[in-house]
Amino acid sequence: MQEVQKPTVGRQVYYVSRGSLDGKFPPANRAATVTEVHPDNPYIVGLCVINPSGLFFHSLADGGISLNTRGDVTGTWHWPPRV
Repeated sequence: MQEVQKPTVGRQVYYVSRGSLDGKFPPANRAATVTEVHPDNPYIVGLCVINPSGLFFHSLADGGISLNTRGDVTGTWHWPPRV
């Protein structure tokens, strides 16, 4: 099995948004920039997420965001597809 690439500060990733509780806004991939990397687990990161309505920050101090390589779990991050 191939090892997953480790993120570094400044890299672009996708954040899977949770969507709205009323269903008006479904979960979606959002562009995000890695702002910090957990020192003990490089697959937990802090992110600056770019939403249509503005920026949203997820810091390590608030628990960070975990990697989900399939990209199908809300509240996680994954690498964008290679094109």
